[in-house]
Amino acid sequence: MPPKGKKGKKGKKLPVLIDGVDTSSMTRDQLEAFALRLKAEMDREREERNYFQLERDKIRTFWEITRQQLEESRFELQQKDKEIEATQDLADIDTKHIMQQMKHLQFENQNKLGEVRAEAMTQLKVAQEHHVLQELELQNDKRQLRRIVRERIEMSDMQHRQLEAHFNQQLLSEQRLLFESERKDNDRLHEEKMKEQRAKLELFFNAQMFEVEERKNQQIKDLQDHHDLAFNDMKNYYNDITLNNLALIGSMKEQIEQLRRQADRSDRIAAEASSETRRLREPLEHAKTQMKELQRKLEFYDRDKLQLARLKKSNVILEKKVKSLMWESETLLLRNDALVAERGNLKARFNEVIVELQQKTGLKNVLLERKIAALMREDEKRQIIMRKTIATCAPEFADKLQNVEKTVSDVVDTKNQTIIDLRYELAKAWKAHDDLLETYECKLKQYGIPTDELGFEPHRDRDHQQLYICGPAGIVTDNK
Repeated sequence: MPPKGKKGKKGKKLPVLIDGVDTSSMTRDQLEAFALRLKAEMDREREERNYFQLERDKIRTFWEITRQQLEESRFELQQKDKEIEATQDLADIDTKHIMQQMKHLQFENQNKLGEVRAEAMTQLKVAQEHHVLQELELQNDKRQLRRIVRERIEMSDMQHRQLEAHFNQQLLSEQRLLFESERKDNDRLHEEKMKEQRAKLELFFNAQMFEVEERKNQQIKDLQDHHDLAFNDMKNYYNDITLNNLALIGSMKEQIEQLRRQADRSDRIAAEASSETRRLREPLEHAKTQMKELQRKLEFYDRDKLQLARLKKSNVILEKKVKSLMWESETLLLRNDALVAERGNLKARFNEVIVELQQKTGLKNVLLERKIAALMREDEKRQIIMRKTIATCAPEFADKLQNVEKTVSDVVDTKNQTIIDLRYELAKAWKAHDDLLETYECKLKQYGIPTDELGFEPHRDRDHQQLYICGPAGIVTDNK
């Protein structure tokens, strides 16, 4: 909320302004003119009140006339409603009479329809009987015609079969004679050929049998000779085998004895080997576990070696970064020292400016307070003179004048406070504008961009005097 303007030390009101002129500086003529103007305004309001009263009477008279017309219209409407009800009753009676006539006509129509339907049914039955008789006669005629047609078909079939049998009998006898003569000729030819073939086959068979007998005898003789030779060879072979087996049995006995001794020696060696195996199994298992552990350590070593290489590379990069950061930190420290010194200078300058402004504003406040006190005293004097003048000249306007003065004073105070608030808002807007320009220029300087490349020229000139001052934190305060 913007700060409110200070009032006088004794809580006195500001001077009342009427038509832009202070009432304390008004003369008697001006006060009389003001009183006459108020009187004229009162007369005008009285005339307006009389005019509005006449208009009210006219409106009331018009309302009475309109109300009477409304009642007459309602009475006429009731009469019309009664007429409509009577007409509706007559229409209902006519409707009932017409409905009764329609019922009578419907009854007569139904009777006539029943008679016509009965007559039509009798005619239909007669026609159906006549059609049934005609249908029976036609069916009998149809059966007779079918019987005649069937008899004729049977007669034609019988004639056809007789003709076919006669023709087949003649043809069959002729064919039988022809085939019989051909069969006899063929039998005679086949018998002659059979005799010739049988003689040839008997001669060929006898020659073949003679050759087979000779080959059989020769083969029997060859087999006997071969059998004798094979028997002698087999006899000699088995004799040799018997002798060889006896010698082999002796040698095998010696070998068995030797193998038994070797088996005993092998058993002793196996027992020693098993005991040695049992003795060496534990060191072997221990060696296997050690080998697995060493393999695992080797894997870890390779992994650590790769990790160490990566860490060395990252360490080199980090050292470079640390060096660059140290250099940047040194430069930042130097800049910080410079900024601290600059801040100290600005703070000292700011304090000096604040002290100077406080001194100036204190002096101005003292002078303004003195002026306000003098003006308030002068205003009180003029108000007393004006009240006495009004009380003497027009005592009936004294109370109204006090109310008017109070109203005018309140309005003037409100307007003054609004002006102060608007000035404060304007000051805040100017301050925000200046701060934004300063921040923008600082950023441009930080990035090395000259302010000439903004593309526009910032507005900094003020046609009026400064409306605000800045506190320690850059807060806008009233320009006292």
